[in-house]
Formats: sequence, structure tokens, C-alpha cells
Amino acid sequence: MKHITTPISDETIRELKVGDSVALSGMMVTARDAAHKWMIETFIRKTRPPQGDDMQVYEELKKLFNGSIIYHCGPVVTGMDTGEYKIIAAGPTTSIREEPYQADVMEHFNVKGVIGKGGMGAKTLKGCEETPGVYFHAIGGAASFLAQTVTKVHGVFKLDFGVPEAIWLIEVKDFPVVVTMDSHGGSQHAVIDDASKKVLDDLLKKPF
Repeated sequence: MKHITTPISDETIRELKVGDSVALSGMMVTARDAAHKWMIETFIRKTRPPQGDDMQVYEELKKLFNGSIIYHCGPVVTGMDTGEYKIIAAGPTTSIREEPYQADVMEHFNVKGVIGKGGMGAKTLKGCEETPGVYFHAIGGAASFLAQTVTKVHGVFKLDFGVPEAIWLIEVKDFPVVVTMDSHGGSQHAVIDDASKKVLDDLLKKPF
């Protein structure tokens, strides 16, 4: 298993290949549907004007994302009434929902890794090649276990999105993942999709 700490250099990303097991440590940022849509519309495509604290949050995110990781996660958090936040469940969200946005967000903010489950598509794979970056597959169904790797919650942005959709700033220690999309065009998800399609096609050709 490779041990990697954020921020991550381009050289380290280029060394990673599909199938590598990695233990991640350092800062990462959670972001799901609402956050990705907000980032794209407000700062990348600029189809809506910044509102409220948008620009302040944007400046912070530029620093936090640079060389770091986005985690597709809607955590379960205690301490909402006191501000003493603790994450008690931190399982990965299905990533394909962010396919329309992810490559653009990676490029704009220099994000080096994306964590989720289920993989992503061709646009994100191309983004991984160009940024460069990688897609890390996290363990589904292990939300409590993964939460134990969170050593500190440093803060939260956009709580008005709701707790699962807010942007949580977390520090982790030895968060376990597997590289399933790399910066060289490799995608284990594409391999599985192609193999599954071939099996299905062969089954459909058989007489019933």
C-alpha cells in the first residue's frame, strides 16, 4: 500500500496506476451535487452571479483544493448545535452524478484526486489525464469505518445546502482507497463496462 499525504504533486499522481492501493492522509474536502453545481455555475461557467459569501468561500476553496482531494460524501455529523463537529459516518456517494462537472472543477482548482464509488465516465477520465489527477474508489457500505479515519473537522462552508451537501473540510489519517482511474487513460470501470457489455451481447444472441 502506498502512503500519500495532501497536497499531492503531479509527479506523485503520474506514478499512480489503476489497481494501486493507497492510504491517504491530510486535508480533503467533501462536495456533492449542490456544491459541484454551485462551483460550475458561479465560478467556472459564470451563469449566475456570486451571492452572499460566495467569493469568500471561493478564495478559500482555491487554496484548499490546490493539490488536494474532493470526496464525494454526504457525512453524518454530530455537534451541529454546538459547532463541535464530529463525523460519525463518511461513506462514499455514487460518483457518476458529478460527471457533467468533475473535469472542469479538477482543472479550475487543480484538484489532484477524486474519491467516490462506482467510477466516472470519459469526460472525467480525460480530465484525469490533463490536470493530472486520479479517481480513488472508496469502500461502499463502510461509512462508520471510514469515519474513524477522520482525525479532525476543520470547518464547513455552505451549510445552507444542507448537512450532506455542505462543503466539509476534514483531515484524515490513512484513509483507504484504490486507484481505479489514473492519469494515463486507464479506467478499471471502463474495462468492467466493456466486459459486461460483451457478456450481455453474447447472451442476447443466444436463442431462447
